[in-house]
Formats: sequence, structure tokens, C-alpha cells
Amino acid sequence: MKHKLALINGKIFTEYQIFDQHALLIDSDRIAGIVAQDDIPEMFELLDVKGANICPGLIDLQIYGTGEDLFSAELTAESIHRIEHNLLKQGCTSFVLTLATNTLELFQEAIGVFERANPRVALGLHLEGPFLNAAKRGAHPAELIQRATVDLLASVIEGKEEIVKMMTIAPELTEQDCIDYLNEKGVLITAGHSAATYQEATHAFNHGVPAVTHLWNAMSPLHHRDVGLPGAAFNHDEVSASIIVDGIHVDFEAVKLSKELMGERLFLITDAVAKCDKGIYQHVFNKDHYTMPDGTLSGSALSMLKAVENCVKKVGISLDESLRMATLYPARLFGRHDLGNLNSGSIANVLVFTEDFKVQQVLFQGEPVE
Repeated sequence: MKHKLALINGKIFTEYQIFDQHALLIDSDRIAGIVAQDDIPEMFELLDVKGANICPGLIDLQIYGTGEDLFSAELTAESIHRIEHNLLKQGCTSFVLTLATNTLELFQEAIGVFERANPRVALGLHLEGPFLNAAKRGAHPAELIQRATVDLLASVIEGKEEIVKMMTIAPELTEQDCIDYLNEKGVLITAGHSAATYQEATHAFNHGVPAVTHLWNAMSPLHHRDVGLPGAAFNHDEVSASIIVDGIHVDFEAVKLSKELMGERLFLITDAVAKCDKGIYQHVFNKDHYTMPDGTLSGSALSMLKAVENCVKKVGISLDESLRMATLYPARLFGRHDLGNLNSGSIANVLVFTEDFKVQQVLFQGEPVE
């Protein structure tokens, strides 16, 4: 018999609706609906969440690792599975595992490892580089950054389209035939580590680049005589942008401004890394963020739920909108309408968290995460 579960006595957040005195019904691995608590069908086991918040599992489209597991340094199926388990415990039930600029040979090896690992939580790989602008490289090694060609892209992506789901590129250095190739292969292209002018960025947005990687970080500045990549994102009606809301990568006031200008086009990522003392990316933990050994700011130490909390407490965004930035909007950009919501028929990935933003319970495909 299929497992049937009804979550009761919580506030349910899904898409643009908030339900009180209702039950979330889960049938096996799918959402079965939201009903008044008096209308729960027979055969459903009751789970009392005692006044907590219930929302879709959180979605992170850019993360490198957790704890001491930086995937690019480990390159094992076991590291992927540890990262998955750690993220599930944090309430992140879908993510795109990210690799920063490296050799194409390492990317090919990583794709093979990912394929063998056959992960359930990770949706695919996000290749952040090497087709970037060295002038905005951040923590990426300049000697490994190169210009894209269709042949180089094909050497990594061809036949692996179900694994390589996203790629960050510098649009001002990427020819249109490369952008067309990535779109033909179904790779979500996002502009980042870029010195693009307003005109160059807008041209890219109009010709196949629908998103921006970690808005404000590692890109041309918003200057009053050239508003650059941020200004192009603000002024475009359709382009989305991810943002790291830790107060370190981006000041909270800049997040507030970005939200006012972009509305539903702005979504949350962690860009989180892991402590690592080997390989190209040696991340040093520094109280609440990571740097390279030379002090260069690298990845965050955020969880997705902490990013939501920061949006509410530090930026002044409502809880329901902050949750949409971590669920509905990334799922929409990624083209997954069965994730990021609690609609009937969607995958039963559910986060239950308390008023003080502590994880109380996570369900992944309808099963409790231990």
C-alpha cells in the first residue's frame, strides 16, 4: 500500500498562496493536494507540525560543496552523496552541483563521476567557467580561463546534455554560434564573471542568454555613465539573476535595491563552498564566509534557509516572497514545474521549519529525511 501522509497544524506556503487550518496531503512521492483539516480523507496518517511553516523544498542552482566536501577536489560518487545528504538536512531538496573554472579534462572526469553516482537530489552540473573574462575572474585562475568555441563546448557537453544543465559564460567574449549551440543542447546559459557593457549584455539577453550569475559579484559595475551588466539585468523585462544574500558578497541594501528593480526575476543561491586545503581551490573558512589563502573572497557559508532568513530579517522581504525566491523562481527558470511548489502532482519535496528558521522536518520524495 502506498504511504499516505497529512501534515497538519502548520502554515502552508505554496506559490502565491498561504493556507492556515489546512492539511498538506502526500501520497507516496507526490503531493496529493491541500485540503481543510476537517476534510482529510481516511487512510492518511497525520503528522502534527505544531505551528511550524510548511513550504516546498528549497532549490539551489549554484553550490560547490558542504562541510569538508568540495566536489571538484574529491571527484567521487561518495562525496556527491554526502553533499546530497547534508543539503537535505538543511532543507535543500534540489540543487545543481557546480564546478568552477578548471581544465576541460577535469570537467569530463567530473561528468563521468556524476553519471556513475546517479544522484537523486542533484539535478545536474553547473559549469562556472572556463569561458569567462579574466578581468573579472575573482577566485578563478587566470591561466585556465579561455575563449569558447563550439568544438570546445562539444568536447564537454556532447552526449552529456542530461548532466550538464547550466553554464556561466562571459557574453562579451562568447560568439553567437556558441550560445546557439548551448541552447540547442538545452543548457541554461547564465552571464557572469563578465566585464560586459550595457549594450553587450543586453544583446546577449536578447539572443539566448536568460540569466545572470551572482548579481553584483565579479562583473562590470553599475556606473552612472555605463550601467554595465547589473544595469542591463535591471532594465531587461525577462532576464533573471541569482544573488548571494549573506551580507558579505552583496550588501543587504544592494539586495533591497535589486529586489525593487527585478521583482520575481531575482532568485537566491548560496554559492557555498567547503573547507579545502588541496587542489586549485583551497577555501579557508573565515568566521562566516570563505576566502582563498591570499584573502580573495571565494564562496559563501550560507544555507538556502539562512538566505531566506536574511531576506526576511535583513532586507525586509516578506516570508512568502523570500520563499518564492528559493523555490518557485529558480524552478521556473530551470524549467521544472514539478518542483518549487506544493501543487497536486508535484514531487513531494517538503520543508517544515520553525518561526526562528530552524529545520524541523524534511521530506524528500515523500520520505522523511533522517
